[in-house]
Amino acid sequence: MNWYLAKLVFQIVCGAGEHTAQFDEQLRLVHAVDKESALAKAYNLGEESEDEFFNKERQMVQWKFIAVPELIQLTSFTHGAEVFSRIDEHPDAQRHISMIYNRAMHTKEICKETLAEVGTY
Repeated sequence: MNWYLAKLVFQIVCGAGEHTAQFDEQLRLVHAVDKESALAKAYNLGEESEDEFFNKERQMVQWKFIAVPELIQLTSFTHGAEVFSRIDEHPDAQRHISMIYNRAMHTKEICKETLAEVGTY
């Protein structure tokens, strides 16, 4: 059995969809015998993960599975191994950097809370 990294893409549609298009890209681990069965399992994961619910404004929100555009076999698990990379362009570099710092601070807080709950912090 082999491990694969699959990118699953979902479109998020709120209400009638009259908003800026939103997409969620997820990286998922898939355990399979070969690349073909890994791709089939990844598609199954995507289809099983589709969802519909009402938001607080009582609008229907749909997570529609689109496809698996990337599938990479992981050949080794070593500290620091790169498993994914993407280059994005943003019109406002400082705003984007601020957003990254805010997310990092949030992640640190969640880690501190989790460690405090289990008594290791």
